[in-house]
Amino acid sequence: MKKILKVYTDGASRGNPGLAGIGIAVMDSEDKIIKTDKKFLGTFTNNSAEYTALIESVKSLRSLEIDYDEINFFLDSELVVKQIKGQYKIKHQDLIKLSLKFWNDIKLLGKDFTITHIRRENNKIADKLANEAIDERNQ
Repeated sequence: MKKILKVYTDGASRGNPGLAGIGIAVMDSEDKIIKTDKKFLGTFTNNSAEYTALIESVKSLRSLEIDYDEINFFLDSELVVKQIKGQYKIKHQDLIKLSLKFWNDIKLLGKDFTITHIRRENNKIADKLANEAIDERNQ
């Protein structure tokens, strides 16, 4: 039986561009939290923050010392999901670079994956972490 990890990511930007942070929640197939991460980014656009959260989640997965076969990514950014799936063309140069970084990193990880758009209210943990990263920077 395949061991599947669920990875919820979110990027937040207060202003566009503005102060930005990311949040990542890694869960097992029974929704038990295995790991969370958050990071203040500096000044980013919202789309760049969303991509950065996805990229950082792959880095976070590399540090896990558990065995798994597949990753299911969940994002509330429809744009990023559709661009990664090839349903939307990526026109902005910065987003092209971030997309290529994700693809290089995920290939190096060597795991099957899916990526799914979810409603914001279904991404509360990652959203909370991303906003905490910004708030903690402002203290």
